[in-house]
Amino acid sequence: MTDMPRTGALTDIRVVDLSRVLAGPLCGQMLADHGADVIKVEPPGGDETRGWGPPFVRDDHSAYFDGLNRNKRNICIDLRDEEGQALLGRMLEGADVVIENFRAGTLEKWGFGDDELAERFPRLIHCRITGYGVDGPLGGAPGYDAVLQGLSGLMSINGEPDGAAMRIGIPLVDIVTSLNAMNGILMALHVRATTGRGQLVDLALLDTAVSILHPHAGTWFATGEPPVRTGVAHPTICPYETFTCSDGPFFIGAGNDRQFRALALALDAPELVDDPRFLTNPDRLENSPALRAILGGLVRDIRRDELAERLREAGVPSGAVNDVGEALAMPQVLHREMVVEREGYRGVGIPVKLSETPGSVRFGPRPRGADTGAVLAEFGAECATAPGPEDR
Repeated sequence: MTDMPRTGALTDIRVVDLSRVLAGPLCGQMLADHGADVIKVEPPGGDETRGWGPPFVRDDHSAYFDGLNRNKRNICIDLRDEEGQALLGRMLEGADVVIENFRAGTLEKWGFGDDELAERFPRLIHCRITGYGVDGPLGGAPGYDAVLQGLSGLMSINGEPDGAAMRIGIPLVDIVTSLNAMNGILMALHVRATTGRGQLVDLALLDTAVSILHPHAGTWFATGEPPVRTGVAHPTICPYETFTCSDGPFFIGAGNDRQFRALALALDAPELVDDPRFLTNPDRLENSPALRAILGGLVRDIRRDELAERLREAGVPSGAVNDVGEALAMPQVLHREMVVEREGYRGVGIPVKLSETPGSVRFGPRPRGADTGAVLAEFGAECATAPGPEDR
């Protein structure tokens, strides 16, 4: 493990990350990126995402796991037995935050229910992530990202108008839940600075999924009609979609009348500026098939790099539709340090850049249990049964 010092806004914060899979681990990684001392606690069988591959980075973990668990020390203890529970209690005494996504009732069974945590560790911020919450008609039910995409209506608005509802290509609900979790933790830390007390930060994947239904939820509230799928096109802005250049797909997003006029002039089509069908955004939406055909004809013989330069100079948001490799190789992505390498680890960079207390990527994900002995020694504890790397 690298000897680079922890830097960032959260170097005085210690986090015990008991979570697995995505939303919790990603929240823990973001806190660690900004300097928090994050200790990932894995069960004897490990976080199941270690096996979510191929591809595998090393024998003990997948590329999927790699993207969620850097900058964390790693210990492995069995919380199902009394020794493991006692060790967890000692760790929480010195922790500021605990992140967990156990099934409802699991922590209570181990003696760490909400009331017990508040009484034993009054300054502790408890971040709980569940599928649906712990009570109500679906309380305690298991939930994965794609299930919540379907249940919440997100799938219903994704896909082509005449096609099937589709899962969004990233685990969006989990990712946004992790962002909400980090925001909630930071707010709770802010309040604790005044009150001296921690609190429960309660996240449910369902809540997150419903909260990001913009603008479709607003449309439904206003009309009572369920939104329809629009493919790559925007439901309320036109043109805001993908067109085909001579060498591939290209996205144009003219979000207002000024940008549309600039687009028309940049494409040497000044007649579009005063065309009554396209004067305003509502006009363009009403006549979108005709406008789509016209613009498609104007760009089909232009190379993407040439069109990008033209529209950039005109102030029209636009760009090539890249694959992931092309995106990660973009000079601007590299300039913004959004690709990092550390001792064999490669990953995406830190998107929140603070001028005075910048975060850092210090080391990649650790093998399961690699730091068990060292971490437990910090708490004055020894655990002969704590599995380490040699027990894999």
